[in-house]
Amino acid sequence: MCIRDRYLIGGVPKDFGVSARMGGAAPDGKNYFVIEADEYDTAFFDKRSKFVHYHSNSLIINNLEYDHADIFDDLAAIQRQFHHCVRTLPSNGNVIYPAANSAVLEVLKQGCWSQQLSFGAIDAPWQYKLLTDDGSEFTVLDKHSNQQATVSWQQTGLHNVCNAMAAIVASSEIGISLQQACDGLSSFVGVKRRMEPIYSAQNIIVYDDFAHHPTAIKTTLEGLRAKVGNAQIMAVIEPRSATMKLGVHQQALSDVVSDSDQVFWYQNASIDWDLAYIAQNCSVPASVAKDIDGLLSTVLAAIESNHNSNKATHLVIMSNGGFDGFHPLLVERLASLLTAE
Repeated sequence: MCIRDRYLIGGVPKDFGVSARMGGAAPDGKNYFVIEADEYDTAFFDKRSKFVHYHSNSLIINNLEYDHADIFDDLAAIQRQFHHCVRTLPSNGNVIYPAANSAVLEVLKQGCWSQQLSFGAIDAPWQYKLLTDDGSEFTVLDKHSNQQATVSWQQTGLHNVCNAMAAIVASSEIGISLQQACDGLSSFVGVKRRMEPIYSAQNIIVYDDFAHHPTAIKTTLEGLRAKVGNAQIMAVIEPRSATMKLGVHQQALSDVVSDSDQVFWYQNASIDWDLAYIAQNCSVPASVAKDIDGLLSTVLAAIESNHNSNKATHLVIMSNGGFDGFHPLLVERLASLLTAE
């Protein structure tokens, strides 16, 4: 069974090359459509969350945290929208969620009249066991059938393991076997701007990552640290999302970069609060730049210093936007620097 020709997601999967496609029916004659939905408002004239319009048969709630401060006052306001979405499911529909997420559980307690399928907890019907610390290999157990299979893939981080588990549970509901699902994930390349390597030479790897929330920054760096061990990790972060620019998460930012060895914060012109406080309270060496040229010089000097020490360097650029053209400039300058050696 193949449903890859009918989807709409908020990113570009490197496996397919486009973010949306409308194909024909699956081999079993049924029509399936996979859509990545979110709680952001529908339009300036419709402030309901987009996902209340979709009326899905299966709903995956991967996680639930406070975000989109330009739309919502607090977490409870977001949970209310998620509850509205849950209520659009038919009675024979499925809600799939991580059993340990308290914010999701609070939503379901407000009322759920569909089948609930959880994963992760010891008493949950679906469980996983990490075979590697970085999450690049793990075993999945379906307690109902007592079957298990292994995923060995290119992704890292516990957040991606949970994403995979949700996809496996959802696919099982339309007849895809556990082994088929795990085999599919094992060949999954990934999505652009999700820890996407954009430069690699002489033991230096540069990644482009979309991380735009403190938890996303933290889990991404944790996954990379588990993968590379004691290698040098540098993070270059632009707090660019609407919520970040408002400063809502500023108290959490200093603590989420502890798995890096050095962090460079970029204060673009639209951020009206001072990132110096964040840098001062980081547990690792940190600096703030307010222009791209200064940021480039500082980052390149740090890479060169580490390179001269014969250490491997992993540099992660984190932003949900264009970062004022920083990515190509860094790659160009870095290539010139290494060629000149």
